[in-house]
Amino acid sequence: MQKVGFFRSIHVKFVLIYVMLILIAMEIIGLYFARELEQTLKTNFMTSIDDRMSLVELSVREEMIKKRTADDPMTLEESLQAVLSGFRSEDINEVRVINAGNIILATSALNNISMVGQRSADDIVRRSNALKAPYEIIHLDEKTRDRVLVRTMPIGVVGDEVKGILYLEANIEKVFRQIDEVNRILAGGVAVSLSITIILGILIAQTMTRPISDMRRQAQAMAKGNFSRKVRVYGNDEMGQLAIAFNHLTNQLQESQSSTESERRKLASVLENMTDGVIATDRKGRVSLINDSALLMLRLTRDLVLNRPISSILGLEQEYTFEDLIQVKESIALDFSREDEPYILRANFSVTQRETGFVNGLIVVLHDNTEQEKIDMERREFVSNVSHELRTPLTTMRSYLEALADGAWKNEEIAPSFLHVTQTETERMIRLVNDLLKLSRMDSRDYDLNKEWVEFNYFFNSIIERFEFSKSQEVQFIRLLSSSELFVEIDTDKMTQVLDNIISNALKYSPDGGDIRFGITMSEDFIKVMISDDGMGIPQANVKRIFDRFYRADRARSRAMGGTGLGLAIAREMIMAHGGDIWAESEEGKGTTIFFTLPFELQEDGEWG
Repeated sequence: MQKVGFFRSIHVKFVLIYVMLILIAMEIIGLYFARELEQTLKTNFMTSIDDRMSLVELSVREEMIKKRTADDPMTLEESLQAVLSGFRSEDINEVRVINAGNIILATSALNNISMVGQRSADDIVRRSNALKAPYEIIHLDEKTRDRVLVRTMPIGVVGDEVKGILYLEANIEKVFRQIDEVNRILAGGVAVSLSITIILGILIAQTMTRPISDMRRQAQAMAKGNFSRKVRVYGNDEMGQLAIAFNHLTNQLQESQSSTESERRKLASVLENMTDGVIATDRKGRVSLINDSALLMLRLTRDLVLNRPISSILGLEQEYTFEDLIQVKESIALDFSREDEPYILRANFSVTQRETGFVNGLIVVLHDNTEQEKIDMERREFVSNVSHELRTPLTTMRSYLEALADGAWKNEEIAPSFLHVTQTETERMIRLVNDLLKLSRMDSRDYDLNKEWVEFNYFFNSIIERFEFSKSQEVQFIRLLSSSELFVEIDTDKMTQVLDNIISNALKYSPDGGDIRFGITMSEDFIKVMISDDGMGIPQANVKRIFDRFYRADRARSRAMGGTGLGLAIAREMIMAHGGDIWAESEEGKGTTIFFTLPFELQEDGEWG
């Protein structure tokens, strides 16, 4: 999990918010206090100035209204100067008396006595004189750089007549210095308060962020699969209740994970041990899970299958889309057969969906149906062959019997021939039925082998001599038998039938003047018997089929010779019942060789057994 930045930490955010709230509150209080303090100090200062100006204005007005004679000891200017000279204050820098003509009559500032008798150039004096109203302004003294209050007041206003203007300059800088001092004290208090607030905020934030940090670390551990840690409970408040709930959730998740893991292992074990292939897809039809059986059936590797469309994996992209497969109710046959190897799978589809009907994906179960298809095909072919083999002699017999029934039996020349054909076809059907019964007993394992120890060279040679004595064509038998005595445990009746069937086929397909070779070789644990002819041979593509039931290399010739097409099939079943194997090698136009093996053991005393 990514580490949280310092300024993104909830701890820092909480402290900052806490400090900002306190700072805003203190700033609001400080601004309100400073503004009110400034207003109060200014008001008190102005009130004090107004009171003193009123006293001066009263004295000046009396002097200006007073009737003067030649006997008066002082002139108006001198009397006004005397009045202003007695007006002393630390706050007031200068007081001037200006007549209606803007002439300065007196001043309280000794260093400005030279201005008496001159015209005043101040705009505030002219404005106050013109409007007959008091005015005040605050300006900056260019020399001292202090703020100075300038205030004017009309004197002796009677109707439209103004006796003069009282001009006053007061030092208001002290008021602002007091305000600045108070602001500095307030700022210091704010700084101290903020320091305390930050410390308290950090301590308070830790009480909230410590459980959150513990839960964060626990969540990280849970993400890695560690459910053993528990969150510490620091109290019984909301955070404590959250920590308790988080620990309970951890326990529940641990139990759920254990249950899920157990079920997952069971499912994985079931999938891996299933003989059927299982494929699961996501909601878009891409393969998300496949077991080993399915990979073996599809002959693909896992990396070539995962995240690929299911229709492409199954070779159905030309016929079905994923949406079509969702709607499929019946199984679909997948034909992966080659020319030399049939291979057919059957796929069953099942949709996984939520209770709302939303499709989560598709489950495909694959079953190898090759053997079943081969069995079905062989069954159909077997029924067809049996029907054909029985229908041919029956049709012949019916034709001859109908002819005999129509009067041919009266003809002494034709009747015996017809009866002989009927008898021959009857014997042929009996042989066919007997061979089918033998194969049926072998398929059901409903037979017993009456085994006995036989010296196989002698046994094999006796059967060869029987055929050599009774053969009707010019065929030479060549023996390549072992000079050693080979004792094997066999059922002589069934092994006689095996050799009869193989030698009979060799004689049937051998031309006049040809050779039939008989041989025996041995190895450590089996003997190999060989019977070879110089017949017409079998095409290479059909060599493996000669042991199939009703297969004939030349149907017309074998049927004419009375064959049923079951001889080599019976021979294969009997050899396999003895624990051996049988196969053929052939070259078209040059002949065929049949090989079969029989197991035997060499005893410790050196005798064959």
